[in-house]
Amino acid sequence: MQIEFVIPGEPFGKQRPRHSRVSGTTYTPKETKLHEQLIQLAYRRAGGHKFPDGSQLRITVIATMSIPKSTPKYKRADMLSGKIRPTKKPDWDNIGKLVCDALNGVAYDDDKCICSACVIKLYGEEPQTYVRLEDINGSLH
Repeated sequence: MQIEFVIPGEPFGKQRPRHSRVSGTTYTPKETKLHEQLIQLAYRRAGGHKFPDGSQLRITVIATMSIPKSTPKYKRADMLSGKIRPTKKPDWDNIGKLVCDALNGVAYDDDKCICSACVIKLYGEEPQTYVRLEDINGSLH
């Protein structure tokens, strides 16, 4: 069982929790919450279902970032072919963390059931984040 979906727009990474000096509480930044909601919406629109308890899941995330407008044409071709990859923020682990945390309670009970993960950063014409989530019960590939 697997599901694939795309989150439109520039890839975004999970931000660090913020602390309120006034009340002393810790909270999730507004931008992070909005991106988590966008991920949940994309998952549901793709017909996303909740994987059963005990599922062993593999997640693949491909973050396609836009090419800076100031990039020369000769470099642009190498970026589109994957010869030059993004080494800018957001970090790959923050992209994966945001996606996995957003799907908690929506695609699965908790992201502890993810046994295998791959996050790839590329350049492309259209910025987006592609996600594939699949059940690998009984499979070690």
